[in-house]
Amino acid sequence: MSRTTRLLRSAQFPAILLLLAAGLGLLLANLPSHDAVAGILDAHLAVPGTGLDLSVEHWVSDGVLAIFFFVVALELQFELTRGELNSLRAAVQPAIAAAGGILVPIAVYLVIAGGGPSATGWPIPTATDIAFALGVLAVFGRGLPSAVRVFLLALAILDDIVGIVFIAVLFADGLDLLRLGLGIVAVIVFAVLSRTLQRRRRLDPLIVALMIVVGVVAWALFALSGVHATIAGVMLGLVMAPRASERTRHALEPWVNGLVLPLFAFVAAFVVIPQVPLSALSPAFFGILVALPVGKLLGISLFGLVAQRIRPRGTPPAIRFPDLLAAGALGGIGFTVSLLLANLAFAKQAEVRDEAILAVLLGSIVSLLVGAVLVSWRAKVHRAAGASDEDFGDDDDLWVAHTDEVRTPTAREELFDERHGGPGKH
Repeated sequence: MSRTTRLLRSAQFPAILLLLAAGLGLLLANLPSHDAVAGILDAHLAVPGTGLDLSVEHWVSDGVLAIFFFVVALELQFELTRGELNSLRAAVQPAIAAAGGILVPIAVYLVIAGGGPSATGWPIPTATDIAFALGVLAVFGRGLPSAVRVFLLALAILDDIVGIVFIAVLFADGLDLLRLGLGIVAVIVFAVLSRTLQRRRRLDPLIVALMIVVGVVAWALFALSGVHATIAGVMLGLVMAPRASERTRHALEPWVNGLVLPLFAFVAAFVVIPQVPLSALSPAFFGILVALPVGKLLGISLFGLVAQRIRPRGTPPAIRFPDLLAAGALGGIGFTVSLLLANLAFAKQAEVRDEAILAVLLGSIVSLLVGAVLVSWRAKVHRAAGASDEDFGDDDDLWVAHTDEVRTPTAREELFDERHGGPGKH
């Protein structure tokens, strides 16, 4: 495995890359280069004979980002069937905390911006960015109990599920049931092909090519049906055969981390900073700015504390309340899905949309900084108490616990082979 691929599979580097891409987009939007870049993003590219005619910006947010949601769905499938959320007992604690991390930010947002046209932005502060949250945890969390990472991972995944539901239900526009039905048929064909591929002893290039074609057709039909096109990526990922899905996720992960997400972050953050006093900013700006760092921290930590009190027997050990605070702060890093929700919620209010995007960036940065401080503090406390030895073991185990490179059985085996010079035996 190359050094570049290793970096793109790690927890830290993709988060840094994402932040740099967003910063570059924001910078270029506020320099004399604005008009040139805006002209490129506004240029339309049509596919003859299909009815698809999107700007470059929408090809990124509707098309390229669908690959990210496809990989997210593969991850969801794995965690719900064989991972951290494969039983009710395992899911109940992060599910309750996730509910708090959704309901409290919505309440905070509506208190601040619930009146007038800004009210439509209430879904924006409900998301948690997995890449960023785990990246901060990996950088500053050496010594934290592994249960904290498992809790945060499960929490972020459940947040993703809710975000996907919001996108599918709230932002469908002019629904075309015929095209939607044909898109679902294409998804079913994709599922059948993936199971055919899984039964083959060797990779069949013809079946892979057919799956790609069917997947693109499904995406196009969803895009033309009025449902947001990223939902096609979600459905394709959820129906894929398990073994094939693990290999596919492992193959696509570096591309998503290194290209798809930074490209979307650049495009989404390409907004002009309003040259107005704070009093002239929309209520949506202040609602998001407060709801992400404050609403998420309060909702996740308080509901997480309740979940600890009522957890059934046989569930993972309780996480200390200060550790819940650290996880709650990291949950306020909304970023990717929050940026998409901001674009969708205020699609017809360009000025409010730009302010909402700025608020997502600022709120996520505040959460990142607060989370880094809290995680560093808790990690220091646990190291002083000897928790690192108890929970992680040797350096190899610690390295494994802090990377996303071992999220699937296939990846774990490849990692073992690479580090120990021979076939892994598990």
